[in-house]
Amino acid sequence: MGSMDSFDLPRSMRALEYTEAQKFSIVEKPLPKIREHDVLIKVKACGVCGTDLHIHDGEFGAQFPLVPGHETVGLVAAYGSQVTGFSIGDRVVADNSELCGHCHYCRRGKELFCENFIAHGVMVDGGFAEYATYPAHRVFKFKNLSDVDATLLEPAACAAHGLDKIAPQMGSKVLLFGAGPTGLMLAQLLRQNGGCHTVIAAPGGLKMELARSLDAADEYVELPRDGDTAAKRMEQLRTEHPYGFDIVVEATGSARILEKAIHFVTKGGKLVVYGVYGDEDRVSFSPNMIFKEEIHVLGSFSQTCKFPAAIDYLDRKRIKVDGIVSKTFTLDEWEACLNAMKKKLVIKAAIVFD
Repeated sequence: MGSMDSFDLPRSMRALEYTEAQKFSIVEKPLPKIREHDVLIKVKACGVCGTDLHIHDGEFGAQFPLVPGHETVGLVAAYGSQVTGFSIGDRVVADNSELCGHCHYCRRGKELFCENFIAHGVMVDGGFAEYATYPAHRVFKFKNLSDVDATLLEPAACAAHGLDKIAPQMGSKVLLFGAGPTGLMLAQLLRQNGGCHTVIAAPGGLKMELARSLDAADEYVELPRDGDTAAKRMEQLRTEHPYGFDIVVEATGSARILEKAIHFVTKGGKLVVYGVYGDEDRVSFSPNMIFKEEIHVLGSFSQTCKFPAAIDYLDRKRIKVDGIVSKTFTLDEWEACLNAMKKKLVIKAAIVFD
């Protein structure tokens, strides 16, 4: 184990633990074991994501008992005997994925699809605890961001992966449905990397106000939640942009909007499936349209190796994130946090310590 001069480590820690779906409590448990290649992080903040709502219900591959939390930020408290390059007290963020490196996909450089993928906060304990361990090569230093804003580095890494997948050309017209946290970061990335005219279409309210404050797009189209009014506004948008958009991103997770989104793609353009959908969701559109108009339909899920890029953009304020995390909670307020997420009273929440 590495030097621990700066931290006198306690024998136990407080953690939010689920014994099964929907059954959780704050427990006192031993600190996680530190393997020779691990870094022990004293958690300062951990982001709360829509995925955590699925985990609460036992979905998304959750394995119990479990300490959730997959957007972990904190200080290096200790490290294993084989770890170099870190000092006690370094400010760090953790990539929640552990990959095997030797399965069919890993050997072909497609680590995203690792057959032995382990997700911290989903399958093994994550960051809703005072301490958490991660492999050192999945831990990254940052300097300027606040602890709370640094919880956005994981969703920003997903947005950076999305940018790689989309590979926008200079002068692209972009339409993005939805104004959630990762969508707002992807919109900014697209706008700075080829997107000449970027439009965000989403219901009016907190998220749309935030999109404007972050200067995330060139144009903002408010889609009322009322179906008929929204349909008229969508028709107006098509009239205003008769040739459509080079890149259309569906970032709401609504199969219904995805079905409509394809009609905004220009000939030879790209439809990006970026939201998280229900397993039973289905969409219906004309294969002839995809065939004759040479539309590229592509998915973007999670990320690999994009934390350095995310840190470069956020730590240098090339992507603005002020106000995305709109409320913070303590471990003891987890029930209130869940309710605020379900009722959409927060844009993005984080659990904070001390």
